[in-house]
Amino acid sequence: MATYALQIAGLVLGGVGMVGTVAVTAMPQWRVSAFIGSNIVVFENLWEGLWMSCMRHANVRMQCKIYDSLLALPPDLQAARGLMCAASVLGFLAFMTAVLGMKCTRCTGDDDKVKGHILLTAGVIFIITGLVVLIPVSWVANSIIRDFYNPIVDIAQKRELGEALYIGWTTALVLMVGGALFCCASCCHEKSSSYRYSIPSHRTTQKSCHTEKKSPSVYSKSQYV
Repeated sequence: MATYALQIAGLVLGGVGMVGTVAVTAMPQWRVSAFIGSNIVVFENLWEGLWMSCMRHANVRMQCKIYDSLLALPPDLQAARGLMCAASVLGFLAFMTAVLGMKCTRCTGDDDKVKGHILLTAGVIFIITGLVVLIPVSWVANSIIRDFYNPIVDIAQKRELGEALYIGWTTALVLMVGGALFCCASCCHEKSSSYRYSIPSHRTTQKSCHTEKKSPSVYSKSQYV
């Protein structure tokens, strides 16, 4: 029962992490305009994402434009685009692998040992996905903070951390926790399987010993008669 609860919790966290990864990849709020110094035009918000930049005017109208070229992006956003796409694919692969290893799934058979290995594989992929999400999010955040405190960078070019970065950090944590739960569930599977196979052998040994003890007495009685 505890193993099944770990599987359900891991699957839920993995699904949330997978959806969060796709959402962070598509969100334009990676870098947002900073209102500092003379840049206090608060009725205009500039958002910069991996695929487009958006301008929002007075919380009423928003205009978005897709980037004309990948090479026009800063190096951190270029790397983030590739890593987040890879993370989305890995998250989906890990989720489908986890579904195949669930206790309620019958298409992979009823062998607990095989399902334990499948869950372990899904857990490792989830942890790797969390690390792949964490790298670009932290890289972009570091670039934003470095430029923000750099006196050479013009005030109009300074940016702040967007909502996508905070969601990305949360998503990475959720993915790694979900992967750890699947690894724990796999270990529980192996322990339960080894315990299950050890009990019949012990009973068989007891039966054989009992038979050996019983057979001489039967033989002696027949010989006596």
